[in-house]
Amino acid sequence: MKRLLSIDISKGLAILFVAYFHFFRTYFQYGVLPPADWSNFAASALTILRLVWFNVSGLGFHAVGVFIILSGWTLMQSTMRRVESGPVAWGSWYRARFLRLYPMYWVAHLVYLVSPFVARLEPVDDRMILSLLGLRFIDIQENFMYLNAAWWYFSMLIQFYFVFPLLFWAARHLGPWMFLIIACAAGFFARYVLLVLWPQNGLWVLGGFAICRLPEFALGMSLAMWHARSGERVEWFLLRGAGFVVGLILYPAALQLYHGLYEYIFVDFATGACCMLEIVGIAGIISLFQGPAKLFGLVGVYSYGLYLIHQPYVIWLGLRIREVPIWMFLLICIPTLAVLSAWGMLLEKGTNALVNKLALLRKSAHA
Repeated sequence: MKRLLSIDISKGLAILFVAYFHFFRTYFQYGVLPPADWSNFAASALTILRLVWFNVSGLGFHAVGVFIILSGWTLMQSTMRRVESGPVAWGSWYRARFLRLYPMYWVAHLVYLVSPFVARLEPVDDRMILSLLGLRFIDIQENFMYLNAAWWYFSMLIQFYFVFPLLFWAARHLGPWMFLIIACAAGFFARYVLLVLWPQNGLWVLGGFAICRLPEFALGMSLAMWHARSGERVEWFLLRGAGFVVGLILYPAALQLYHGLYEYIFVDFATGACCMLEIVGIAGIISLFQGPAKLFGLVGVYSYGLYLIHQPYVIWLGLRIREVPIWMFLLICIPTLAVLSAWGMLLEKGTNALVNKLALLRKSAHA
C-alpha cells in the first residue's frame, strides 16, 4: 500500500481551509457584507458571489472533521502496512508516534513564545505545563483553548493514539462495515450523554472526550480498509466526481442538524463526511495536474506543522487589516498562507531531522 498523493493533497487543502477560516473569522468578526444590490445584472451577480463566498468561508471549521477522517485513514493504512511484515510491536509503535507528535508540538510552543508577530490573547502561566503535556482536557474550560485554540486537536489526537491498538484489533476482526456501525453507535451515545442526559461543557463533545469524534475517525479507518480491498473502486468514487456530487447534495441536509439538540448529536459526523467528499473530490481534480498536485501534496505532507503554528499569526494579521475591503483581504490571504505553509514546513522538517539524528545517536551509543 503506497502513500496516496490524493490523500496528501486532501490534507493540504484541508489545513489551508482551516487556516483561511481562522484568518477570515478574525478579519470579519465585526464586519458586515456590503448591502445587497439587485439593480442590474452585474450588481446582482456580485452580490450573489459575495454571499456564496461568505457562506462557504464560514464552513471552514468543517475541515477539522476532514482531518479526523484522514487521520484515521492514514493511521490505519500505515499500521496495516506494518502488519504485512509481522505482528505490530505496539511499544515501538507508540514510541514512533509520540516522537512524531510531541517534539513539533513543543517547538510550536517555543515559536509562539518568541515570535514577534503572533496574537497573545492570554497570559503565560502554570497552564503551560498541561499544554506541553497535551493534557488540555484537564480543567477543560481553562485549558482546552489556552494560548492557541487550534491545539485542542492535539489533545484529542493523543487519546485516539492511546486507544488505537484496540480500535485496530476491532476493525480487523469485525470488518469495516460492522466496525463503523459500532464505532458510530459508541460515539453518538457519548454525545447523547454529554449533550442530553448529563449536559456538560461543549468542549467535551468538540474533542475533549475523543470518543465523541470516534465516528469520523472510524470512518477514516474503514475507508482505509475498503481502499486496501478495492482501491480502484474507492478512488473512482472519491476522486472522479461521484463523491463530490453526493457530498454537494447531502451538505444542506447536514447543515440542518445544527437546528436541534438531538440533531446536533450527528452534526459533526455529517458535516465532516460531506466536507471530506468535497475536499477529496477537489483533490482528485488537482491530482490531474502535475505542478499543483506536487505543491498541494507537499503542503499536505507537512500539514501538521502548519496546523500547529498558523492560528496566532493569522489572528495577529487579521486584527490589523479589518478595515481593508474584501478584495484586498483575499489578495493578502494568498501570500500569507504561502508564507505560513513554508514556515510550518521548515519547522516540521527541521524538527523531524533533529529528532531522527538524536535517535540515531542514541541507538549508536547503545550498540
